[in-house]
Amino acid sequence: MDIKAYIESGVIESYVLGMAEAQEAAELQELSRQYPEIKQAIDAFEASLEQTAFANAMAPPSAVKQNLMASLKDDFIQEKPVLPAKQPVYTKHTTEMAPVKSLSWMMYVAAASIILFVVSAALNVYLYKKYDHTNNRYLALLKENTTITADNKVYQTRMLDIYNSMEVMGSPDMIKVALPGINGKENDLATVFWDSKTKDVYVLANNLPKPNDDKQYQLWALVDGKPVDAGMLDDCNGLCKLKNIPRAQAFAITLEKKGGSPVPDLTQLHVMGKVV
Repeated sequence: MDIKAYIESGVIESYVLGMAEAQEAAELQELSRQYPEIKQAIDAFEASLEQTAFANAMAPPSAVKQNLMASLKDDFIQEKPVLPAKQPVYTKHTTEMAPVKSLSWMMYVAAASIILFVVSAALNVYLYKKYDHTNNRYLALLKENTTITADNKVYQTRMLDIYNSMEVMGSPDMIKVALPGINGKENDLATVFWDSKTKDVYVLANNLPKPNDDKQYQLWALVDGKPVDAGMLDDCNGLCKLKNIPRAQAFAITLEKKGGSPVPDLTQLHVMGKVV
């Protein structure tokens, strides 16, 4: 069995995305247990789907804060402070004891005022701490919601790009050209999908080393033995659409200065494949 050709057939991408038929999925699962290369290819594609990016934050609806504060309102319910019961002062019914009764009443009023002041101050401190804690919880939830929303938008965009790429690769009009790595770069791999009707060229960079910031991969079409610029590979999600090539006998990819070159640097040739 040609393991490399099977991996490049697109069945792994269909399986991971849940688009494979039951028989095809069962066959792939069985082969993955027999051939470690297939299992590694499945794991690699799954890992690439999990590396999603982070941008386009969206603020949550204004009702989120109101609902949050309503759900936390019970945290602010406080029991009323219990003041010491006012004890009656028993005096004899004589004119001499009247000043003592008045003084005792004033002492209780002063004590109650002090207690109320202390309780009020403590309650204010407690409520402020509760407010600060609740506000921090709200800000944390708001940040988490914003991050999740942004992640979902990036993930949905990435999945849509991959789905569209799968449709292009599965078209019966596509001519598939495998570009294996040359000597010394055997692990490099790319695939060209050439529309036999429109002559548009698409490239799937299966396994190409990440270039430096000042470098960029360039596709070449070999026409009558001469290299013709077929476009630059950008940071596209999955399949990269390049130039329209009416005819070609082979395709190759070199690593050039960012922006491309009029002629290929053959010392930086990575992959090459003939059109069958």
